[in-house]
Amino acid sequence: MQFLQLVISGVAQGCIYGLIALGFVLIYKATETVSFAQGELMMLGAFFGLAAMTMMGFPFWLAVLAAIAAMALFGLLLETVVIRPILGQPAFSIVMLTIGIGYVARGLITMIPGIGTETHTLPVPYKDQVWNAGGLVLNVEQMVVIGATALLCALLFAIFRYSKVGIAMQAASQNQLAAYYMGIPVKRLNSLVWGLAAAVAAVAGLLLAPITFVHANMGFIGLKAFPAAVVGGFGSLPGAIVGGLIIGIVESLSGFYLPEGFKDIAAYIVVLVMLVVMPNGLFGEKLRKKV
Repeated sequence: MQFLQLVISGVAQGCIYGLIALGFVLIYKATETVSFAQGELMMLGAFFGLAAMTMMGFPFWLAVLAAIAAMALFGLLLETVVIRPILGQPAFSIVMLTIGIGYVARGLITMIPGIGTETHTLPVPYKDQVWNAGGLVLNVEQMVVIGATALLCALLFAIFRYSKVGIAMQAASQNQLAAYYMGIPVKRLNSLVWGLAAAVAAVAGLLLAPITFVHANMGFIGLKAFPAAVVGGFGSLPGAIVGGLIIGIVESLSGFYLPEGFKDIAAYIVVLVMLVVMPNGLFGEKLRKKV
């Protein structure tokens, strides 16, 4: 029973990693660049939700929708104003730019008096509730994380499978030049991908906030989500979720059964093993180049 409790806890944490890793993969598939600002986008989403509930007086569900919409718009503007002018430059330049965006976002939040330096509780209606199921004590906050992640994955699957925008995104991720010649607005799609990645990060932040509180440094969890993307395969959306679940479960079990300190390095040990055994990840595609 204790083992099941740990697995459920690990699955919930892994869902958070998986959602942030989804942002990594979405942006990588669209632009072949890695955004290290995903953790900070998650943090901004949590603060937007907190502001909507505590300052604007929005009810919880309206605050969630407002935060997701605000972050989607923020992602669109971020790509248009900051990222697009540097596209075509060496990948290292874009990586450093996204790292800088993360630091700027964290610094701006920290400078807000009375908010940025404090730890806040997101007043969700299911706070501290538990369910008893056959001897298992299920934390409602964790169940909401798992259920919301499953719902979001189903929604993303439907978008990419059945909508014209989703199909166009898939085409652009395969070959941007060919998609452009076929009349697909690649630049606009790149902006939409960044907006979608920011919205997904906001969902992750709103789900994580009731468990770990809202604070300026909560974006550092993105450092655990990056291994999740590597384990699942950096070009695979399902792989991001699976990788997140693996990292979350391993972290939960190692934190209980192994000596203190193993929990903090478990994710990176899994990545090292995966890179040795399957360098492309569980669902990664093998790419070949002919010279």
